[in-house]
Order: sequence, then C-alpha cells, then structure tokens
Amino acid sequence: MTSMKREKAVLYLADGTLFEGLSIGKKGTSGGEICFNTGMTGYQEIYTDPSYYGQIVINTNAHIGNYGVHMDENESDRPKIKGLVVNDFTYDYSRYSASGGLEDYLSSHDTVGISDLDTRMLVRHVRDKGAMNAIISTEIFDISGLQAELEKIPDMKSLELSSLVTTHEAYELGVDNPGFKISVLDLGVKRSILDNFLTRDCHLKVFPAKTSFVEMQAWDADGYFISNGPGDPEVMDYAVDTIKEILAEKKPLFGICLGNQLLARSVGISTFKMHHGHRGLNQPVKNLMTGKSEITSQNHGFSVNMESLKNSTLAELTHINLNDESVEGLRLTNGSAFSVQHHPESTPGPHDSTYLFDDFIQLIKNNKT
Repeated sequence: MTSMKREKAVLYLADGTLFEGLSIGKKGTSGGEICFNTGMTGYQEIYTDPSYYGQIVINTNAHIGNYGVHMDENESDRPKIKGLVVNDFTYDYSRYSASGGLEDYLSSHDTVGISDLDTRMLVRHVRDKGAMNAIISTEIFDISGLQAELEKIPDMKSLELSSLVTTHEAYELGVDNPGFKISVLDLGVKRSILDNFLTRDCHLKVFPAKTSFVEMQAWDADGYFISNGPGDPEVMDYAVDTIKEILAEKKPLFGICLGNQLLARSVGISTFKMHHGHRGLNQPVKNLMTGKSEITSQNHGFSVNMESLKNSTLAELTHINLNDESVEGLRLTNGSAFSVQHHPESTPGPHDSTYLFDDFIQLIKNNKT
C-alpha cells in the first residue's frame, strides 16, 4: 500500500451513533441520507449515478479503489454522492487501462469519505434502523458540532432533487441514426441508458426535467422515455402532469426507476418511502409475463404502493421483487406505456433485463403500423 499520512474522520448518524475512521477524498464535512450498495464491483458507476444525489453511500464490498477509475465508466459528469463510507480503501490500483486512482478522483471532485470502518456492522445497523441522515467530517469531532451540522440536512422524504441534476439545455444524440425518435425526460438520466438507445439506432432528444409537454411534443418523437433520478416522486407534480399529457397523446412511453414511480402516480397509484431501499447488483426480480426470474441492478429508496397498484383498473403488475414482494414493474392496461423499478442498462450489474429496451422499440413499431 502507498505510504501516506491518514487523517482522522468521523461518521455521525441521526440516531446518535458515532463511528471513527480515516479520511479519504476531500477533507471537510458533508452530509446526506446514508444508504448502502451491495454491489461487488462498479463503484465509479455508483458514485456518478445522479439517482444518488443527496446521499452518503456505504459500499458493502470490503475492497474499494483496487481497479482505479476510467472516464468511460462515468454515468454523469462527476460524482453525485454526498459522501462515501468503505472498509478497506486501496490507493494503489492494478488495472492497466485506468486513467487514475480513486483517491485523486474523489479529491478532485470534492467528495468527502471515510474508510477503515466495520461496514458489515454499519450496514446491519442501517438495515435494522432504516435509512437516516448522517455526517462525515474530518474537522468536527464533538457531538454538539456534528449534531448542528446534521440538523442542516433536509429529510429525503418530500425532497425534490431532479431539477438539481438534470441537463440545463436540451440536446440531441444519435442524429445520424436511422431508427426511431425518442424524447427523453431527464430526471437524472444515466449515460449508459442513453447508450442503450443509441446502440439500437435511436435518435434522442434529451429535455430538462421541467420541460413543458408542448415543447417536447413539438419535436414529434415516436416515443417517450422517463428516466431514473433522485428524490421523492410525491413532490414531483410537474413531472406527473407532463406524463399525463404524454399519455393523452397515446404514443409509447417507457420509464425506469423514478420514471416507474411517476408513471404510477400519473394514473392515480401512490408511492411511499422505503425502510432502507434496494441498492445493488444482485436483486432478484420475477417477470410475471414470462415467468422467468432476473438478477437486476437497482438503486431506489422509494417504491410504488403494491395495494394501490392492485386496486387500479388503469395499470397492472408485471414484475415483482423476490426478496420483499415489492413492485418492480407495471404496464398500463391500454398497452401504451410500461415501466420498471430496476435498471435494465445494468452498468454496473447483470444484463438479464436489457430486453426491456427492445420491448420499447417493438412497442413503437407496433404503434406506427
């Protein structure tokens, strides 16, 4: 291991639990809702996923940093997490194609972190107590000071965050592609999702989160995609209203993660904040249409209410989580739209669910015939 001075850092949870470790990344103080990701790989994709905006991430994998970073693996322009908690942090990396080390990457993007914690014990604590706000600091060590900083952090419930991570201006991708035109409502979209459309010869126009339907409609797309993103869907009426107008146009619509929750809300189905969410590359999901099970990549702390969905005449359940029987997918009964809670682009993660992009393209084809 590279020899270097390690500074003290602390992690303070909203329930009063204090942990001591060593600093990684930027020196300073940062806070957000603490959650954990069970993935064995893909840490760079996790940190740059806009859906993690406002959160401190615990990596359950014991070794982090061992393969460095590579700019092609960013899901957005920079890390979106508010902090990082790991067990064993590696300064030396072994991947010959890496563009640099994780420590320099975190520092250059002002990301505060803490290492040398018993993350197995910490994850069990969060799993039992539920997601809560937390503070990481290399400069405040007294409880009163940490508590004062913690009180400045808003609760994730009722927090709208997509407008903070969306594109500022609309832009186009795949202009020369001969395939279908797809309007993307960017609520915090991952680059690999867009890449999945581009590899299917789609021409995309990506719109800011609060774009009006009139502006999106003017592009005359063949279908609409509602992206993943951070925050509470219950306070995103602006997006729900846009989706309602899209559905009234009767063109195909596909939603992922937050897009799944917002599609549900647009037809009167409620959502709720989960106890500790689903985040990892190993979440088992059953496709009720095919009877097959899929291992999926997930990142969400909110979910569609199962009872509300079952009582709906406008939508039906298509996918279910095999761990806790929560909603993993739905489709409208009129056949115009569908969505899933997991991330079928699977970066990082298994590729069991990439067929969903093909299903959407087929829905567009059927709509045009």
